[in-house]
Amino acid sequence: SYSFALQSKNMDRSAMTASAPVGNDTKERTYYLDDVPMGAADSILGIAASFRACTNPNKVNICVGAYRDEHGKPWVLPTVRAAEQKMLNDMVNKEYAPIEGDMEFVNLAIKFAYGSDVDLDKVAAIQTLSGTGACRISGEFYSRFLPKGTKIYIPEPTWGNHIAIYKNCGLDVQRYRYYDYATNALDFDGMIEDINGAPENSIILLHGCAHNPTGCDPTLDQWKTISSIMKKKNHHAFFDSAYQGFATGDAERDAEALRLFVKEGHMVALAQSFAKNFGLYGERCGTLSFLCPSKEVKEKVFSQLQLIVRPMYSSPPIHGSSIVKIVLGDDKLKEQYYKECASMAHRIREMRELLVAQLTRLGSKHDWNHVLSQIGMFAFTGMNSDMCDELTEKYSIFLTRDGRVSLAGLNEKNVEYVATAIHHVTDGKKIKRSD
Repeated sequence: SYSFALQSKNMDRSAMTASAPVGNDTKERTYYLDDVPMGAADSILGIAASFRACTNPNKVNICVGAYRDEHGKPWVLPTVRAAEQKMLNDMVNKEYAPIEGDMEFVNLAIKFAYGSDVDLDKVAAIQTLSGTGACRISGEFYSRFLPKGTKIYIPEPTWGNHIAIYKNCGLDVQRYRYYDYATNALDFDGMIEDINGAPENSIILLHGCAHNPTGCDPTLDQWKTISSIMKKKNHHAFFDSAYQGFATGDAERDAEALRLFVKEGHMVALAQSFAKNFGLYGERCGTLSFLCPSKEVKEKVFSQLQLIVRPMYSSPPIHGSSIVKIVLGDDKLKEQYYKECASMAHRIREMRELLVAQLTRLGSKHDWNHVLSQIGMFAFTGMNSDMCDELTEKYSIFLTRDGRVSLAGLNEKNVEYVATAIHHVTDGKKIKRSD
């Protein structure tokens, strides 16, 4: 009854504020939320918040990895708009997706990554909450089905979220050398030595292309060496692919490493994101896949992925996956999309070259060729944390403190300002440990 509910409500309220005896005194009972400590701000999202709060009209955001057009504005791909218009015309519904997601989307996404000739009967794949969700589910899967104590080796440096994701899954997170700060280049010898020295059957996390944050990728011959060492050690190859098509402008070329490992017999796993290459940042659209030795094994793995997803988030959102499905499933739209993706990569490349050209024009004595040799959204400049802090404090240029510059934040209107500031904070100082 209403009176009973009211009485219960009053009792609950009084229980929260009741006094408890402490010696001869009493004090108000502390609610447990009062003792929750303040969490640390996210290193990247916190910088973005500071940028929004900054009132300097010359402020520049070269922190967050999201594409901007030549006017500094977010760009929705025309093919994405066309797909959305088709969805409106077809009056698509808003029903729940299955636990595994939209399998028509998933199969098209898997072919996009592995190649059109992939045997789908041997790929256990599900739709995920972008690449982050794919990594999280992979960590849960590994923690359940690999022997306790299995190590996962992650490059140093890497995308900052990798470490927390796999630690939270209970895996033993280790690092392998990837970037040589003395040369601002790939530390291939160190990488090979560490992968070879890892215990057999370790998980090795590999960036499929456009390594974040360095933009340094192995050559195809180097990938072959990595593959050979990993096969010898029976390591588990896990690819994180967030930039296919966005790295070089050629989606087929950007998938070379993954496809090489498949060709050479690795039972690879893949986290795939469509945030960057389709511009679907807020749609949280991706896949997780495991290449299996047989259809029977594929079905078992698929069932376990479903069991992980169900109590975690039940089923994925459908808007972004529907967009990708329409674009990749329509030959005309797919051809147009490839051109649009190439245009984004081309503009990023132009900004990379223009930044270095401006630094040279300003009289910088540093060799910036390492920036030119990198690919993808970021330039790993070699600037240290003090230089980055000075850029932010003196010039309102916001970036991560490891010297990573998001080239998408540059355009012809602000690149000279940014280059001038970089020149001022680096002039006469080291940007390589060997300087």
